[in-house]
Amino acid sequence: MLDTTQHRSQPQAGVPQNHLAQEFVETLRLAVPMMLTQLGQIAMITTDLVLIGRLGEDAVAAAALAHTVYFVSFTFGLGLMSAVSPLAAQAFGAGDVGRIRGSLRVGLWVALLISLPMMASPLYGEQILLALGQVPQSAALAQHYLNGLAWGMAPALGFIALRSMMSAVNRPQAPLWITVAAIPVNAALVYCLIHGLFGLPKLGLFGAGLATTLVNLGTFVAALAIATWRKPFADYHPLGHWWRIDWALMHRLIVIGAPISFSLLLEYGLFSSAALLMGLISTTALAAHQIALQVTAVLFMVPLGIGMAATVRVGQAFGRDEPAAVRHAGLVAAVVGIALVSALTVVIVLGRYELGRLFFGSSEASAPTVELTATLLLVGATFFIADALQTIMAGALRGINDTQMTLVFAAIGYWCVGFPIAWWLAFHADLGAVGVWIGLSIGSFVYAGLLILRFGILTRKIAG
Repeated sequence: MLDTTQHRSQPQAGVPQNHLAQEFVETLRLAVPMMLTQLGQIAMITTDLVLIGRLGEDAVAAAALAHTVYFVSFTFGLGLMSAVSPLAAQAFGAGDVGRIRGSLRVGLWVALLISLPMMASPLYGEQILLALGQVPQSAALAQHYLNGLAWGMAPALGFIALRSMMSAVNRPQAPLWITVAAIPVNAALVYCLIHGLFGLPKLGLFGAGLATTLVNLGTFVAALAIATWRKPFADYHPLGHWWRIDWALMHRLIVIGAPISFSLLLEYGLFSSAALLMGLISTTALAAHQIALQVTAVLFMVPLGIGMAATVRVGQAFGRDEPAAVRHAGLVAAVVGIALVSALTVVIVLGRYELGRLFFGSSEASAPTVELTATLLLVGATFFIADALQTIMAGALRGINDTQMTLVFAAIGYWCVGFPIAWWLAFHADLGAVGVWIGLSIGSFVYAGLLILRFGILTRKIAG
C-alpha cells in the first residue's frame, strides 16, 4: 500500500502562533492554484461573453438567459461533485489510499449517471424561458446557444471530480495548467465557430456553445490522462477496477453532496431569478446585470478557491482527528479571504466604468447600459465580502461533512430574506435593477452570518 505520509502536511510542533503561521502557508499553497484555476474557468466564460457581445446587446441578453437555464441544471451535479473533495481529503488525512481512489471513482460514476437527465433542461430551454414570460426572440436566441452548450455537461462534471481528488492530495497544480492551456483554445474556437473562419461553418451563438463543449471534453481527457499515468496520482490507481462501484461510499457521497447541490441551487437560483427579474424590467437592465454579475463572478472565484482549499485543509485535519487544526484551518481561510476580497473590491469600484465599456464599448448607444452596469457594481461592493465569507465558511463546513444546515441557512438567507426584498425594492419601491441588487446584498449578509455561527458552534463541540 502506498505510504501517503510522504504527501501529507505534517503537524507542526510549537506554540499556537506557529500552528497558525503554518496554516496560513499551507492554505495559500493550496488556495492560490485553486483560485487561479477558478479564475481560468471564469475567464473562458468571460471571453465567450466578450465575443458574443460583439454580436449585439440582444445576443448578450440571450446568453444571460441561456446561462440561467444551464447553470440551474448544472449546479445540481456541481454540488455532488463537490462532495468528492471532503471525502478524499479526509481519506488522505487518515492515510486511506483505497478511500481516496473510491471517492474519485464514485464521483465519476455519479457524473456520468446524472448528466443525461441534467441535459433535459437546457435542451428545452426555449420552452422554459417562454413559460417564464421572456421575450420570444431572446428565448429563441438562447436556445441556439444552449443547443451547443448542453452536451458538455458530463465531461465538465468529470473534470470537477478529478480536480477535487487532485487538490485533496495537495496537488492542485495539474488542473491549473490544464485550464490555462484551455483558455486560448476556447477563445480561438469560440471566435472561429461564431464567425466561420478557417473553413469552419458560421454557427453564431450555437458555435459559441459548441466550442465550450469541445473544450470541456478536452480538459476532462487531459485530467484523466494525468490522473492515470502521472505520479503521485498514478500511485493511487484511480481507474483500477473502475467498473466496481462502492455503493456504500456512493451513498455517502450523495448524502453529503445532495444538500450541497440544493444549497447551490438556492444560491444560483436566486441570482438566476434576479436575471429573470431584470428581463421583466428591460433588455438594458438584463444586459447590464449580466455583465455586472460576470465581473462579480470573476471576483467570486477568489473566495471560491479559498473555500475549496478550506474544505481540503479542514477535511485533512478532520481525517487526522485534530480538532484544533480543524478550527484553525477554517478561521485562517476566512481571514485570507477577507483580506484578498477587500483589496479587489476597491479595484472594482474604482474601475467600474472601464469594466462596463470593456463589454459594451464607448459609443453613445451603449452609454445607458454602461452607466447602469457601473451603478450595479457600486451597489454590489456592499456584499462582496459577505459573499466571500459565505463560500469560505460553507467550504470549511463541508470539510467536516456538515452540509444539511447549510441548506437550511441558504433557504433563510436567500429566499426568506433576499428575494422578497429584491422583488419589493425593484417593483414596489421603484428602484428597478438597483433594488434587485440591494436584495442580493442583504441575503448574502444573512447567509454568511449564519454559517459563521454554525462553524464556531461545531468546532467547539469537536474540541470538547
